[in-house]
Amino acid sequence: MEKVYSVHCIQHVPYEGAGYIEKWAKDKGYTFSVSNIYEEGMQLPLVSDFEMLIVMGGPMGAYEEDVYPWLKREKKFVQEAIALGKIVVGICLGSQIIANVLGASVYPHKEKEIGWLPISFANKAAQSLFGSKDISPIVFQWHGDTFDLPHGANLLASSEICANQAFLYKETVVGLQFHLEVTEKSCTDILDNSQENIIEGKSAQSREFIRANTHNIPECNRMITNLLNKLTGI
Repeated sequence: MEKVYSVHCIQHVPYEGAGYIEKWAKDKGYTFSVSNIYEEGMQLPLVSDFEMLIVMGGPMGAYEEDVYPWLKREKKFVQEAIALGKIVVGICLGSQIIANVLGASVYPHKEKEIGWLPISFANKAAQSLFGSKDISPIVFQWHGDTFDLPHGANLLASSEICANQAFLYKETVVGLQFHLEVTEKSCTDILDNSQENIIEGKSAQSREFIRANTHNIPECNRMITNLLNKLTGI
């Protein structure tokens, strides 16, 4: 009999939710809950209350604890979840928070990556983890920061301008700089709410181009499904 997981999500802004990950969890019959950590007085659950933690994205930097004091509390929470062997998946800012918790530096990248851009899996094993048909699939990117690879982590993917796009730590912790959870709605929400001044170039696409290329979404969702299934032993 398949184990029923409890999945908890930390959200940093109203417009960056778990997207397709929430659908995946509910389709499996798993419980799904959310902490909007940016809300004053928000109480996080006990780490013992869930088996999987999803840490979502946001426009803030993982290093901006002076501006966003709740980051300190969140990092302690993520650290505890990792220490207790929970499945932890970080998306964009979430991956940077995980990397920082594991002792790696997070900092502004030399270029922003915005839009539908290719990554390259580090090897066939990494490609297999996501069940990707392509060694260099197109994914949805929206980040200006990056991280060093944490000590003890295995690199899963890179891009032409960003060396560390994804990593696996101790078989249960994954950081993804990109957004495989993207849906039509979440893509629109990010485009409508972001104040980003996009300077089009090799690693940044216009809002119009991004809206016109949402046909990439199903493959992104297929890859996150494969990853989550493997993390939960399905």
